[in-house]
Amino acid sequence: MAITQEMIDRINILAAKKRTTGLTPTEKAEQKALYKEYLAAIRGNMKAQLDNIRYVEDLSEDELKEELANRTKKV
Repeated sequence: MAITQEMIDRINILAAKKRTTGLTPTEKAEQKALYKEYLAAIRGNMKAQLDNIRYVEDLSEDELKEELANRTKKV
């Protein structure tokens, strides 16, 4: 699941309330679930980035030329 601004806002609201007045058991459960979902999304994004890494040493000469040409086109 993607991280939405509403999710981040709710996490921040619960964190602020935890520091000031404390959370109810229901809010604690909600905060735990939101943190879990947030971290899963972060880990998923990081894994996707790492999965897309290609080492130059592993490329053939033709693949390297193509990769460099594609990077030049994007800029």
